[in-house]
Parts: sequence; C-alpha cells; structure tokens
Amino acid sequence: MIQRFAGKVVLVTGASRGIGRTIAERFAREGAKVVLNYSQNGRLAEDAAAEIRAAGGEAVALQADISRPAEVERLFRETSEAFGGLDILVNNAGIMMTKPIAEFTEEDFDRIFAVNVKGTFFAIQQAARHMNRNGRIINFSTSVTGSMFPGYSAYAGTKGAVEQFTRQLAKELGPKGITINAVAPGPVNTELFLEGKSEAQVQAIVNMNSFGRLGETDDIVGTVLFLAGEEAGWMTGQTLRVNGGYV
Repeated sequence: MIQRFAGKVVLVTGASRGIGRTIAERFAREGAKVVLNYSQNGRLAEDAAAEIRAAGGEAVALQADISRPAEVERLFRETSEAFGGLDILVNNAGIMMTKPIAEFTEEDFDRIFAVNVKGTFFAIQQAARHMNRNGRIINFSTSVTGSMFPGYSAYAGTKGAVEQFTRQLAKELGPKGITINAVAPGPVNTELFLEGKSEAQVQAIVNMNSFGRLGETDDIVGTVLFLAGEEAGWMTGQTLRVNGGYV
C-alpha cells in the first residue's frame, strides 16, 4: 500500500470505537502517526492504539473531554509532545440525543451542544493556533440536516452549527494553507446510531437510501482520507454528504 500520509500527525477525536476508530486505523495503515482521543472508553482506545503499534504503526491514546476547552488545550499540547506537531485534525467526537422537543430538558440541550458544537469549535481554535502549515481539518456533520426527522431537532441543530463553522472559517484559515471541510454521513451501523432504535425503525431508515442497507464505517473513511490528502488541497469550506442516496 502506498503510504500517502507517511510522517503526518493525525488527531482523531472520539476514536475509541465506530467511525473514529476506523479512521484512526486507516490513517495508521497509510503511514500516519495517530492520536486516538477518548473521553471515557479508555480501554477501547488503548486497545486500538496497541493494535496499530503491533501492526508496525505509531499511535497513542489520549484522554480529554472535548466539551471542556481546558482539556482540549491539553489534548493538543500532549499531541505535540507525543509526535512533534499536528497536520490533520478529524473532529469526529459527538453524541446523539433523539426525543420530541416537548421532552427535551435544559440539561439535554446544554450537553449535546457542549460536545458537538463547543467541542468542535475549540478543537478548531487549537488547530488554528498550532497546526502545521498546509494542514487539514475534517469536521463531522450529518445528512439528517437535509431531512425532517421527528426527534432530531437538537442533534441536527448542533451539526448545522458545525457546517457553518466549516464555511465561515475557510477564508480565515486559508492564509495558513489549512483547508477545512465536513463529512455528513447518513445512517451508519454503529452503536451511536443503533442505540434506542427498534428493528422496525432501523428498517424504515434503511429503506430511505439507494442501496437498501445501513452504511458501514468503511463507507465513510475514504472520503475523510480524500479530504486529508493532497488531491483535496483546492477544496475548502465544503460539506460532503456520504449517505448512499439517503437525501
């Protein structure tokens, strides 16, 4: 395999499982030095980092709650201490809450915006301060922003904010050669997506895309690696929907 990212340092937030873990593993296979961030699932993140090292790659797992700016700052400092800099940031960490607006509490609202919006914003801020020239920032949105799903208002709202960060910061970061783009997956077969859904609900969502199945984490990774590579150097401020024709 051609190692497109040999020598590059990649930080993936929320990398202990699901899409984030798959992204970290793929970057490592292509030569990158990878930091797998986690908030609570330390054992899973450490296992993933150990597997990467056992396969000949370079990886460390670093704990930080991205909803806390001080911890985000520490995460970037420890990333630089581990590998000497940062070239690629993947803002994958996020949480999902789905319930009718009449049932949403202030605590629910504050939590989902703290992780999905505040966490992404301050990670981008740290990248703007410390990322090497010609860096890459890849944010995570959702294709739900293009649909009208009951119960998803707060979640879609957080991702709408992420898409605006992506657009509004493109010209601000451009003078440093940094691109910033977002990936908006459709439904993907992960614990985050499946939690709290019945088989009937999952099947109804499956029926909405063009291929009659849920996406898999591998379906998302190729777009992330494309945006992180040299081929996407003239692309910034964009959101790419990777959803099998879901919307």
